[in-house]
Amino acid sequence: MLDKLERKIGRFAIPNLINYLIGGYVIGYIMYFIQVSTGASVLSFATLEPYYIIHNFQFWRLITWVLIPPNQSIVFAIIMMIFYWQLGRVLEQTWGTFRFNVYIFGGILFTIIGAFVFYGIYYLIHGTAVIGVGTYFSTYYINMAIFLAFAVCYPDMQVMLYFLIPIRMKWLAIFYAVFVLVDFFSVGWGGKVAIIASLLNFILFFLATRKHYGKFDPKQMYRKYQYKKASGGNSFTGQGSPFGGARSNQPGGKRMHKCEICGRTEVSNPELEFRYCSRCVGAHEYCNDHIFTHPHITK
Repeated sequence: MLDKLERKIGRFAIPNLINYLIGGYVIGYIMYFIQVSTGASVLSFATLEPYYIIHNFQFWRLITWVLIPPNQSIVFAIIMMIFYWQLGRVLEQTWGTFRFNVYIFGGILFTIIGAFVFYGIYYLIHGTAVIGVGTYFSTYYINMAIFLAFAVCYPDMQVMLYFLIPIRMKWLAIFYAVFVLVDFFSVGWGGKVAIIASLLNFILFFLATRKHYGKFDPKQMYRKYQYKKASGGNSFTGQGSPFGGARSNQPGGKRMHKCEICGRTEVSNPELEFRYCSRCVGAHEYCNDHIFTHPHITK
């Protein structure tokens, strides 16, 4: 479906979308400091409040809530903006501009829908409108969705936590996932709806890609079979089987997998995983560092 949409409306995608998102945070922090210095409730006119949108026609709130920064600490804000700017750029290069746009705008759209769903349910149960829903909905969990998507694509990439502690993305993602889970059970229903709505785009992304990138994907297994058959490997037993793993146990260290970008094999780098790209024409194998970033072969 995304391929069809990209062919039809892909030209309307916004390049470098993460720059605009981070730029919005900068505007949000400026608004926050104006509010602190003058005492004027500037940010209160930017929150996602369904009551004011419906009754007072303040439609700008559908957009301005994205400007509200997740945290008011200036030091943390600078670190956060640099970190998510880097993640966003890599994800856009990995997926392409259109898919990255769909991911970000999908998270924003789900958040808006979640705010109105919560407002409607509260009204049906209590028979009265609720004000203050906007305090639950911010871009914090959208940033979390960006981080989790990056961790799924690059689980073994090592980052420097607070520029000091080396840690792999998958462990950091597990820590954040546990943190969100604890947060989910500790907040009220408004917070629960905000978490689910903001992370729904990541859940859909994970469900859509786990088969595509899984080692038991039938397309990938068939490509492996064709590659092993063409290279003279045993196609039905041991490591030559299309159902075999991505490691070689052949005597003498004979390699079975080789990345077409960096040339590394499972013999020279046993910690790597090797996969076949389903978007390339023919059987082309890449390591986990280049499976998402290589130029696709179309002919």
